[in-house]
Amino acid sequence: MSNLIKPEGYEALLDMRQTEMGIKMIKEFFQQNLSTELRLRRVTAPLFVLKGLGINDDLNGVERPVTFPIKDLGEAKAEVVHSLAKWKRLTLAEYEIEPGYGVYTDMNAIRADEELDNLHSLYVDQWDWEAVITKGDRTISFLEDVVRRIYAAILRTEFLACEHYPQLKPFLPKEIHFIHAQDLLDMYPDKTPKEREDAICKKYGAVFVEGIGGKLSDGKKHDGRAPDYDDWSTVAENGKEGLNGDILIWYPVLGRSFELSSMGIRVDKESLLRQLKLEGKEDREKLYFHQQLLNDKLPLSIGGGIGQSRLCMVLLHKAHIGEIQASIWPEDMRTECEKAGMPLI
Repeated sequence: MSNLIKPEGYEALLDMRQTEMGIKMIKEFFQQNLSTELRLRRVTAPLFVLKGLGINDDLNGVERPVTFPIKDLGEAKAEVVHSLAKWKRLTLAEYEIEPGYGVYTDMNAIRADEELDNLHSLYVDQWDWEAVITKGDRTISFLEDVVRRIYAAILRTEFLACEHYPQLKPFLPKEIHFIHAQDLLDMYPDKTPKEREDAICKKYGAVFVEGIGGKLSDGKKHDGRAPDYDDWSTVAENGKEGLNGDILIWYPVLGRSFELSSMGIRVDKESLLRQLKLEGKEDREKLYFHQQLLNDKLPLSIGGGIGQSRLCMVLLHKAHIGEIQASIWPEDMRTECEKAGMPLI
């Protein structure tokens, strides 16, 4: 409960009926814009994958997946996905997608180790997307161009929501600002990573923080990343490490920074081996996904996830993600939220 933010004087601008209609409108409009911007086709995704293939996403590398035995497979274990970062790359190869095109899907996950608050739920829903790129596209300038296109789709969706519900006023800036995690540390050396994100987002409104996963000059990471999907160790053309990052905005309803997307250019063979070694995870080289990549069976790619409930929360000006999605919450949180004017579904 210590992480629960209760905005003073908060009052939902939309009732439950309007909220449900707004969710549907935003999801339909944004995914169409995203697929058009990045030339993505929709595919069907799994809710769970077999354990031991290296396909499930490890996120920060410590979260426990929800597992269950499968009777008809001799009690083999399945894992509910954390995200589809690796599965999507296998799908690109299976569908023989050409460079410049990709796939997106509705990803639903259960993250049992999540610390519940205004932004974090046990249930995660996002648009997971992945596109094939060429070797020449593995640059920070290419990454930033893709980020601008995604942000443009977000701005168009904000305009639609505000046109449909005049009580909502647009607040996102017209452009997104780019900064490397090391430069952010240099700017705010006395702040924690979260405090640095708050400071830079309050200054610019929308920010893409680059180079997340590797250690910075203080010997610490800005945030954790698994070693086998995002490339956070390659030195880019700007001389800095990392070809990945997070899209963050300043969210005035909660008075804090707000992550909408984690994304990046994915590891190639060299960066995969380097990052596995840096993290002491060399044993993963033998897993199915990693063998496919190391044996040139998978295309180079860029990809990420964009929170569906999070985007709806922001564009409908809600104070708690539980006002957007149905999930399980501690009873004392439900009580506190009800008193604060943000009843949870």
